[in-house]
This record gives sequence, structure tokens and C-alpha cells, in this order.
Amino acid sequence: MSIVKKYIGLDVSKAKVAVAIADEGRGEPRFWGIIEHTKERILKLLQQLQGSGESRVELEVCYEAGPTGYMLHRWLLESGISCTVVAPSLIPQRAGDRIKTDKRDALRLAQLFRAGELTGVYIPSPEEEALRDLVRAREDAKEDMNRHKQRMGKFLLRLQLAPPSKVKAWTFAYEEWLDTLRFESSCHRMVFQEYRESIRETAERLRRYEKEIELLSHTHAQAPLIEALEALRGVATLTATTLVSEMVSVTRFANAPSFMSYCGLVPSEHSSGVSRSQGKLTKAGNAHLRRVLVEAAHHYRHSPGVRRKLRERISGLPPEVQRIAWEAQNRLHRKYMTMLGKGKHHSKIIAAIARELAGFVWAIARALEIDDRNSNPDSRLAG
Repeated sequence: MSIVKKYIGLDVSKAKVAVAIADEGRGEPRFWGIIEHTKERILKLLQQLQGSGESRVELEVCYEAGPTGYMLHRWLLESGISCTVVAPSLIPQRAGDRIKTDKRDALRLAQLFRAGELTGVYIPSPEEEALRDLVRAREDAKEDMNRHKQRMGKFLLRLQLAPPSKVKAWTFAYEEWLDTLRFESSCHRMVFQEYRESIRETAERLRRYEKEIELLSHTHAQAPLIEALEALRGVATLTATTLVSEMVSVTRFANAPSFMSYCGLVPSEHSSGVSRSQGKLTKAGNAHLRRVLVEAAHHYRHSPGVRRKLRERISGLPPEVQRIAWEAQNRLHRKYMTMLGKGKHHSKIIAAIARELAGFVWAIARALEIDDRNSNPDSRLAG
């Protein structure tokens, strides 16, 4: 029985899927058509393309990662069809190509996939994706809270209403001052009350998200890694859960620099011949990871120390994890002070600290994985 391989490029949208086919060899890919974005229609088409009998067709399917998620990938794997979800930012672009259609995108995907020019993304399990969705939903609620507070602040500014001196915005004293405000216009009263209610509702939503995240940090399959990352200074439950939900598996990254690059924390570079020029951060990776790492990096301006809260977090963790966390405190504080002494800009210092902190996150995840393999020989044999 002869086996023929075909490369299928799918341009996936909410309701439709454009299909292109590239046969083995160097021939031009051909456009098959557009079908409905349903499980039944997609699987029916691919089964038709596979054929039967003596001339069996082996399919290699690809589509871009996007808002439709990974359900299509899971449908195809259930049916035994190989599927790769490719990173849109790493798809080669032709200079001067200014025409974009679903048909052209599908043909381009099939052609590049056959040539081996596409880079696949990591596909999380449904449980891993669920944890990531929860953490990102909490981030969305936090952004909503900031927007609501900004709207309230601008509303008060338009009316030339300001809190007493030395009262910081959105502290307890600020909330008490808001309680004293009275408005002559019924329109202003309505706006003020609705803005305050939206802030209160969002605060409640944040508390519900954080309560669920706190629960999952102890019960989820990734709970040991979450607890291990909390050994790092500036990394409490929310930050650790965000790191774990976005990193998913340390096996994705061969070394610490590859994880730093994934976080978008490495400098851009333009080198030619003997000249070497480095610029700003690439910011070409995971923005969620980059944000929490930069936030945590600020804590390393303080002298190394293990105080009460951190002491409680590291209690019971493997000695190797505690050693890495202590090394991170000393190294990153020393780097902070050294760069500060050289007159470096504060934002550059924090970016450098965040980059090295990403390396320590990778090291702890790697150490925990090795420790788990050593304590569970069966899992090592299975792998």
C-alpha cells in the first residue's frame, strides 16, 4: 500500500474555514474551498481527503493560533489526524505583499508548512488552559477596576472636587471622603452612585477570583510548582499562579535563556560584521509573564533576608528550591546595587532584574521536575 502525504493549511475564523492543500514535492498548493467551522464538517472533509484503499493519504494539518483556541486541534487529534497550531508572529512574510485574504492565507500556510518554515506553539491540556483562563479573567477584572477608578477621578476633576491634602487616592480615608460628597444635580448624583457601584461590584468580582485562585494553588495538579515558586522574593500566590499558568511546563524550554526570550525580556539586536548593537527589550513573548516578573523585580532593591511571610512560604520546600531562592535574593540585589551605582536608568535596572529572575523561575521549575522524577522512578520510565 502506497502512502501519499498531503499538507493542509486552514485559515480559521469564527464561522468559516478556508482550506488549501499542498502535495508532496515542489508543486504549487491549490485552494480547496471554504467550509463551515463545525466539527462534523471539518472531519468529514479531512476523511474524504484521506481516502481509502491501496492509495492511502497521510494528512498533516496546520492552522494559526488565534481567538478560536485549541478545540479544532483536539477534534483532529481525537480522529487520529496530525495537527500543528503555528505561531502567527513567526510566520515568514513576503516583502511588499499588501493583499490579505482567507484564500491567500490558507495557501501560504500549506506552502510554508510543507517547507518546514512554520513554528508550532505548545498546546495546553484542558486543565492547564482552564487555570490560565481563570488567572487572565482576574487580570481583566483588575483592568476593569483601574478603568472604573479613572472614570471616577476624571468625573470629580471636571467638578473641581479634590480630597483633603495628604489623603491618597483610593485609601480608606479617600473612601470616607467620597461618602461625604453631595451633588445638587440629580444627573451628577446618578453618575457618582453608578461609578461607585461599578467599583464595588468589580472589587467583589476580584475577591471571588482571588479566592478561587488561592484554593487552586493548593489543590491543582500544578500546586507543588506554585508553592515552590513562592520561595522567591516578590512572588506570592497570585504571581506564582500566573507564572505557572503561562509557563505550563518547564520542558518547553531547553534552558533559562530560551525562557527569558519567551518572556520578551531579552534585548533586541542588530549585528553585522564586527559591529554589535543591542536595543530595547524585544517584548515579543508572553506579556502576562513579563508583567508579573517586572512587578516582582522591584522587590530586589531591598537587602536579602527571610522574613516572616517568606519564612512561612518556604517552610517544607525541597532544600534545592530554598537554595535557588536564596541565591536569587543575593545575586539580584547585588546586580541592582551595581547597576544603580553605575548610574543606569531605573527602568533598565528593573528590566535586567526581571530577565534574571525569569532564569531563577526556570531553575526552580527544573529542580522540582528533577526532584519529582527521582522520587517517582515509574514516571521517569514512562517518559
